[in-house]
Amino acid sequence: MSKSQPNLQDMFLNQVRRDGMSVTIYLSNGVQLRGSVRGFDSFTVILDSPGRPTQLVYKHSITSVVPSKPINLFTNGKSEDGRRPRSDRQIPSAEDTGSDDTADEAQEESEP
Repeated sequence: MSKSQPNLQDMFLNQVRRDGMSVTIYLSNGVQLRGSVRGFDSFTVILDSPGRPTQLVYKHSITSVVPSKPINLFTNGKSEDGRRPRSDRQIPSAEDTGSDDTADEAQEESEP
């Protein structure tokens, strides 16, 4: 039996949960939720926000999760299963992500 690929979604959520890192969760309806991931399963994420009740967020409504600072899911250049990742890049933080200008530029470049 071959070893399965690491689940990047679980690795990412577990990393921000363990570090107690603040995240911004963007929903498909445009709402932004800020807080700390306290737990997750296959379908939901538990989000704690200071001064607010704990929220249960369904993953199918999430478009992206952005950490407050860069994280590296791969330590020493290798994933948890010992293999090198396809990319050694860190996941950008909320401060590192600008507006959607880069998406617009990419679309303009691809147009004839």
